[in-house]
Amino acid sequence: MTAPATTRPPRRRGRLGVHLFLSAVSLGFLAPLLLAVYASLRPYEETAAHGYFSLPRHLSFAYYRQALTDSGMGRYFLNSLLIAVPGVLLTLFLASFVAFAVSRLRIRGGLALLMVFTAGNLLPQQVIVTPLYVLFNKVPLPYWMSDSRMMYDSYWAVIAVQIAFQLGFCVFVLAQFMRTLPREILEAAIVDGAGVWTRYRRVTLPLCRPALAALGTLQFTWMYNDFLWGLVFLSDGDKLPVTSALNNLRGQFFTDHNLLAAGSVLVALPTVVVFLLLQRHFLAGLTLGASKG
Repeated sequence: MTAPATTRPPRRRGRLGVHLFLSAVSLGFLAPLLLAVYASLRPYEETAAHGYFSLPRHLSFAYYRQALTDSGMGRYFLNSLLIAVPGVLLTLFLASFVAFAVSRLRIRGGLALLMVFTAGNLLPQQVIVTPLYVLFNKVPLPYWMSDSRMMYDSYWAVIAVQIAFQLGFCVFVLAQFMRTLPREILEAAIVDGAGVWTRYRRVTLPLCRPALAALGTLQFTWMYNDFLWGLVFLSDGDKLPVTSALNNLRGQFFTDHNLLAAGSVLVALPTVVVFLLLQRHFLAGLTLGASKG
């Protein structure tokens, strides 16, 4: 006798509805980006005559070449990297220290300390623009750190503010993640004679790699895309971040929005590259703990 063939259970109609809903939401988020890419490949005369939603008659990358040359975007890209890369590394380094102390060392007032760091994210950034502007104009720096000899008009001012505002979020996320790590691992390290620094650097940090990668991706995106702090604390136009380079593509009496779309796509490329490079770790960091009760 042959065993009866097993049939797959029918798919639920609700699952199809969920997939359709998620596809529609994803398309809604991607629509502005796709429209910007589409517009950047068409000449302005064509879209002015037939509209942005018309079929293309001529496609080219001429606007991308023009955006790179007219705005001096290469220098501004470097400025953004000089702000975002040190800012991300220092933020994760300091946040991992605080999170380890709060979640693993059981220090007195650890919960209150975590609440203070988290509450810092609730402060509106615009409230402290004027006090920081006055403060940075009074903080001296050596010439090798700032050619203006002051904190103002230096990358350090923007980096310091970025770290201050992003540190609380990173401490909160890392502390919650470190609490999910098996305590037996640290107890075994203590039995083997590992000190606090060894437990932090050789035991805890390797286990936090997915969380650090996820936070690093988010922090790079936020710091790289920031426009406010660079505009407030950098007076030298050659030091401004790449988000300000888009202003150079605006004419005095006329703005070619297709050229502006090409510049916007170029500005967004580094964040896309970072996400693609860290995609595996980023997704792992987002899904950690999803199956735990």
